[in-house]
Amino acid sequence: MADDDSYAQVGASLAELLGIPHVTLVTNMEIGDKRVKVRRELEGGLEEALDVETPAVFTIQSGINEPRYVSIMGIRKVAKKEIGKQDLGAIGLAPDQAGAAGSFIVVEKLFTPPVGEGAQILQGSPDELATKVADIFQKGGVI
Repeated sequence: MADDDSYAQVGASLAELLGIPHVTLVTNMEIGDKRVKVRRELEGGLEEALDVETPAVFTIQSGINEPRYVSIMGIRKVAKKEIGKQDLGAIGLAPDQAGAAGSFIVVEKLFTPPVGEGAQILQGSPDELATKVADIFQKGGVI
């Protein structure tokens, strides 16, 4: 996920261009021979378990590993390094291939979703809840 816009589209786009499967928001991985068992984060705190054939692209959710911290000596060495700047021509890009002009994505609107709209708290026994959920799905055209 890009720190600047948080669109989380790089991994999925790369996988599409390569014609291979992808999994986003991965929180756990078990790498086997030509397969990877992953757990991924879904909305509402839910998780999904998948078994994916490789090659594949995985986008990793922050917190999957314990970060390594840089030593004081490492920080001092880096502080002395100069970060070079290059213009678009130096990296082989035209102005219409970078920034907003070169992006395939256009942000039309950013907003906070309305609170409480569309939410319904269901109560009852598991059998009653199953019937209520099935009715909601049927009325909504899901089934």
